[in-house]
Amino acid sequence: MSDLRDELKEMSRGFRWGRRPLVPRSAEPFAEEKDDIGFPTDWARTKAGTAARQAILQGMMHPLLRNELSLRVHGLDNLQGVEAPVVFYSNHSSHLDATLILATLPDSWQAKTAVGAARDYFFDVWWRQAFTALVYGAFPIDRSRGGRGAVDKARELIEDGWSIVVFPEGTRSQDGHVQRFRHGASRLCLEHAIGAVPIAILGAFQAMPKGRFWPKAGRPTVTLRYGRPLYPEEGETHQEFSRRMAQAVASLFDEDRTTWWGALQHAEHDETPSLAGPQGPDWRKRWEGSRPLSTRGDQRTWE
Repeated sequence: MSDLRDELKEMSRGFRWGRRPLVPRSAEPFAEEKDDIGFPTDWARTKAGTAARQAILQGMMHPLLRNELSLRVHGLDNLQGVEAPVVFYSNHSSHLDATLILATLPDSWQAKTAVGAARDYFFDVWWRQAFTALVYGAFPIDRSRGGRGAVDKARELIEDGWSIVVFPEGTRSQDGHVQRFRHGASRLCLEHAIGAVPIAILGAFQAMPKGRFWPKAGRPTVTLRYGRPLYPEEGETHQEFSRRMAQAVASLFDEDRTTWWGALQHAEHDETPSLAGPQGPDWRKRWEGSRPLSTRGDQRTWE
């Protein structure tokens, strides 16, 4: 009897209780990518799923954000008269980002907007998969294999009239500064001739950086700025459009630090400040990126 008990204990140590890998992803054997098998999410975008999502976002998530953060939202008037679908995109430095965007979108946009979420984190176990799909209308992106299946799902959603939320940096910033944009979002816009709506999120890294699961105490200030949609121009490549997308986010940051007119003048003279952070060692970039932001009149500056 004791031998059987010992064998069961040994088996339990090797059993994969969750879906997180037990070895580094780089050491796992190659397996052909399967688009959305094992992670069905279409149910979350049905009429019933959409109604439940809006009830959760408006009745729970938005009040929670208002309670934990000093939340400021600007530029929603830029969405008036815009034809759906569009690609909403922003800088990415916190797990707050997707919630901030979906919870602050007007009802008409909120009802038919889905988020692309990292498959290895948000779709690793069944309960997180269900929560992510329901609350964010999310579809999984496999970052380790270039998100090929996710691109097909994004195309399908756009063709069905759904707007999507993506983070072109591909992952959260380690130091609060903006990383290089990848070109997947710009390719989708060119392919479907749809607009890209820039969003600048300021203060989310200070409020809940990588490694935290809840915002810091003291209701830290977080600001969202929605910009005017960008549209691909004739003959424009996806690299050129991606650069314009990054520039639009940088201009929104500049507008928050200065004024609308000041940011416009900087953009016209190619003087918009870079969002890549200071030159130097990584510790300096992390220190600069984590410094608290303060608002002084119309300006938002580093303290």
